[in-house]
Amino acid sequence: MRKLIFSLLVIGLLGFPFSAARADTKEASRLENSGMVLQEIFNVPDDIPQDLIDKAECVIVVPSTLKFAFIFGGSYGRGVMSCRTGEKFDGPWGAPSMMALEGASIGFQIGGNATDFVILVMNPRGATSILSSKVKLGADVSAAAGPKGRAAEASTDVTLRAELLTYSRSRGLFAGISLAGSTLRPDNDANKRLYGSEISAKDIVIEGKAAVPPAAQSMLAVLNKRSPKNLSQ
Repeated sequence: MRKLIFSLLVIGLLGFPFSAARADTKEASRLENSGMVLQEIFNVPDDIPQDLIDKAECVIVVPSTLKFAFIFGGSYGRGVMSCRTGEKFDGPWGAPSMMALEGASIGFQIGGNATDFVILVMNPRGATSILSSKVKLGADVSAAAGPKGRAAEASTDVTLRAELLTYSRSRGLFAGISLAGSTLRPDNDANKRLYGSEISAKDIVIEGKAAVPPAAQSMLAVLNKRSPKNLSQ
């Protein structure tokens, strides 16, 4: 009997760190997957124009967004947002905030396929809006399907006016996509699990009050290699 009670206590005690480790692993996997998605997209011959990446203040990556239209009529995705550091967004890419992308319009466009999204945030207003609260794309912040290919193709009125430029990759196909009507918000619960305490997305990304998690190093290395300087000024 004593041996049984001892065994149950050991199992119970082991369960607590296992639960925390599993939560940490979930967030780490999201960061690592986001880095892989960026690297793979940057390896596409006609990917995001270099001049747009160089003018972006932040990048949001949402790997493997899934549709659940058959049940609730929408879609969801969990990703990460990294911005250039410094008051003027002119430093190296910094610690990421976890993000959530939701909306019925996503499900309509991507069908039943798992889809990766990359979103460029093109000005400080767009960045602070997204990091402060839940925003609706096309209403609270202006958004447009991003052009791809040569840099010259990026010089359109829509591109110049949009605060967000959105891209998708599904079944190996990479293209600009409209996400108007969808919403973006900080994933505060995931941030708490990742950083170990309550911390706002703005404190992580804008104020620089969090250290870069080890799992985010590969994603930031990809961004710093592809676009080490902000040329938006």
